Amino acid sequence: MRPLLPALLAFATLATAQEPPYDVVPDVAPPYYRVRYEASSEPGALIFPVKYTVWIPPGVPTLRGVVVHQHGCGEGSCKSGLTGAFDLHWQALAKKHHCALLAPSYEQPQDADCQMWCDPRNGSDAAFQKALADLGKQSGHAELATVPWALWGHSGGGHWAGGMTLLHPDRTAAAVLRSGVPLFEANPDRSSIQPHTLDDDVAAVPILCNLGTKEGVTVKEGRFAGAWAANEAFFTAVRARGGLIAVSVDPFTSHECGNQRYFTIPWLDACLTARLPEKPGDPLKPMPTSSAWLAPLLGTSATPAAKYQGEKATAMWLPNGKIADKWRRYTRDTAVPDPTPPPAPTALRHEAGVLTWQAEADLESGISHFIILRDGAEIATVPDKPQNPFGRALFQGLQYSDTPLQPLVEMTFTDATAEAGKNHEYRVLSVNTVGLRSE
Repeated sequence: MRPLLPALLAFATLATAQEPPYDVVPDVAPPYYRVRYEASSEPGALIFPVKYTVWIPPGVPTLRGVVVHQHGCGEGSCKSGLTGAFDLHWQALAKKHHCALLAPSYEQPQDADCQMWCDPRNGSDAAFQKALADLGKQSGHAELATVPWALWGHSGGGHWAGGMTLLHPDRTAAAVLRSGVPLFEANPDRSSIQPHTLDDDVAAVPILCNLGTKEGVTVKEGRFAGAWAANEAFFTAVRARGGLIAVSVDPFTSHECGNQRYFTIPWLDACLTARLPEKPGDPLKPMPTSSAWLAPLLGTSATPAAKYQGEKATAMWLPNGKIADKWRRYTRDTAVPDPTPPPAPTALRHEAGVLTWQAEADLESGISHFIILRDGAEIATVPDKPQNPFGRALFQGLQYSDTPLQPLVEMTFTDATAEAGKNHEYRVLSVNTVGLRSE
């Protein structure tokens, strides 16, 4: 088995000289809140400064959980975490379940050892839980300190999310590990890193391992080729304990996140629907067994668990038939279908030739762009040419680690061709990433 560490830390080399400093960050005002902690010199404490930004869904009286979007290693990836809480698509998932959306940003120097934060035992577990308590006080939601977690992490963030799952299975509603898994006792050659203990309690937590096919599945050489061996070992160990774990392989990508959100967000949606307690403070519900589907590792089709003909103990677990179908489409071509239109924009205002509006993302497909209509005719799109080098075009753009571009794009349009002195009627439509328009 190839060592995981080079694959885990390889993204640390991808930052560019164009990266802004850590203090170039979107401003916060309710419903956004932020705390920052300085580096600590105490033994076992976090040696890097860190910011935590949280979004609280407006109008939610009591939070039921928190969705955590964790970046990977290296300056570029760490800085991408500065916009994670502002992602409209991830906000749609959080809002549906009355959850907060939290994004850390560790201020790691480029050449520093990211194990010092992505292993949660090196102080990031304690800092994360302190941030939940402090942000809970800021926002008036003290329950933020005690609600369950839905964890998503990329690369070193996958290591962190997996480590937190192993350390706190009772608090983790579900976990998605993109291109990184925790170092555990079954992995050899880890003399410099203390492996995690993989206890039987982890079997109750739904876990999705997600990676690109060029990370060792079909491409066997290169800086990320060790990722597949690490994922396979982790999957095998968790499944041997009866764990609810699956693997979804992006058929196009390497370490970049690509179109993963169009499968992982619905997967998390299904798990949160099943597991979050109705009453705050109650334990997480167990995942139902009657609706589960199974599939062979690296297979192309899934079957209801009761009808599965293969070896069930080594098969991948999927929560239900709907998610199994999305998994099949994602692993084939990432073209996860969505038959429903996005929510319509709201709060449209026009002043001095400038339109502004508000919009929520489509839970399944996000927002690609907006269409501006004047007197019933389409006159523009916002943005003019939506782009995304890593997958489907998105209104907010997309960074390598699955977060919006900075500076954040605004919902605004200036009509420079309006006829002076004439009253015009304006409308704005949302378009999701499968091309469906809002009502």
